[in-house]
Amino acid sequence: MIRTLAPFTATLEDTAQLIGASLHGDNVTFTGVTHVDSEVEAGDLFLAIPGARVHGATFVQAAVKRGAVAVLTDEAGLVHCSGIPALVVKDVRTAGALAASSLYKYPTRDLVSIGITGTNGKTTVSTLLYQIFEAVGRETGLIGTVETRIGAEVVKSSRTTPEATELQALAAVMRERHMRHLVMEVSSHALSLKRTKGSHFSIAAFTNLSQDHLDFHHDMDSYFAAKAQLFTSEYAEQGFINIDSPYGQRIVTEAAIPVTTVSRANKEATWHFTETHNVSRGIEFSIRGAGGILIESRTRLFGGYNLDNLLLAIAIAVECGIDPIELAAIIPTLSGAPGRLESVSLGQRYAALVDYAHSPDAVSNVLAAAREFTTGKIIAVLGCGGDRDSSKRPLMGSALVQGADIAIFTSDNPRSESPSEILSQMTASLTYNAPSQIIEDRSDAICAAVALASDGDTVLVLGKGHETGQEVAGVVTPFDDRIALAQAIEAKP
Repeated sequence: MIRTLAPFTATLEDTAQLIGASLHGDNVTFTGVTHVDSEVEAGDLFLAIPGARVHGATFVQAAVKRGAVAVLTDEAGLVHCSGIPALVVKDVRTAGALAASSLYKYPTRDLVSIGITGTNGKTTVSTLLYQIFEAVGRETGLIGTVETRIGAEVVKSSRTTPEATELQALAAVMRERHMRHLVMEVSSHALSLKRTKGSHFSIAAFTNLSQDHLDFHHDMDSYFAAKAQLFTSEYAEQGFINIDSPYGQRIVTEAAIPVTTVSRANKEATWHFTETHNVSRGIEFSIRGAGGILIESRTRLFGGYNLDNLLLAIAIAVECGIDPIELAAIIPTLSGAPGRLESVSLGQRYAALVDYAHSPDAVSNVLAAAREFTTGKIIAVLGCGGDRDSSKRPLMGSALVQGADIAIFTSDNPRSESPSEILSQMTASLTYNAPSQIIEDRSDAICAAVALASDGDTVLVLGKGHETGQEVAGVVTPFDDRIALAQAIEAKP
């Protein structure tokens, strides 16, 4: 975990009062907060969170050996805290997040912080905003699925939204390094698991909502409710909402903060497109925005859903004071996020792209985008991840068959599940004909797709995007769709 150079201190008594904890032991001073025992530094408060399988308090002694001076836990964890001061609460996640944000003096409030939520598009909108701010000379921090950036420094991301201890420390480092903006993805898991407690955003944005993560949220209402938390005064000053879905419209009516609407086609929205034209290598467009602003430009991004992403980023950028004329000149240089319709080009006479699409709606949208620029066949490779929402598997399989001319079903991080069982769930209710097929080995599936490609076709490899590993039976081996696709293209006679 990255730490600030400047020291921060807090006492257990003051923290207990802040979070409503009972103090067991001496009133010591701590200088950091972490929930990972291997990342403890001398002077830290160790956050012992009850887990699904193991209570974090079982690692207290390991944390003490590394220099932890106190523990924040619940009653169940207190039995592991003999000989070390402890703060005891009912909700360790919320209390830990508030303790971390307080220790670092609420760093998200000292930045122009922008939180992006939604099923699809979070990474692209965040990346576009980061590129815009950097283009006009505003130092910016980025936290998201693909990577974390502190200005030009790149830090590997372990999840879409970090745990609260890491998030607050990162924001504090960004403030220390004089970042002006923080742009970050805010996942529904993060909101449900209290990782964002203690954070506050100048702007919260909503892209869309479609079926995903129902293994965690159980139903769409719960999934929506998790996302909707961001649009309250606890978390944000104002919201920017895409209203091209019922869920976006619902947030507008229920949000407890002022909201600005964006839409691809609804002229009632504050920000909307007035014209779009597909041209060689992109789209030309005109946008109307707040106060009658007109922005005319072109983008290298393809597909209607990327117009949605771009529109949201443009609206937020203007709200943050970017001159529309300067913005129009920047837009053609924007490249989007790694692994999102990312091209693999080795001089072949057919398109080859990798995309992170891993929900039914995302698969449909990517295939529709490819149809816009494909003169031949669309050949698409797709799998579904193991130990994740199984209810979306037949929907993703159906989206693949409906949107592609040739559908190849394969593995995608089966984890602890049987790859063949996942593929059976994807395809059981489908009707498809050769050369569409099931090829369990992902590398073989990609090679098969490339072997079928002719001039003017498009090969799409979906699901993993930027990821660089394949997890099978708990073992992660190196696997990058972009590399596998390039190797298949090179090997084709």
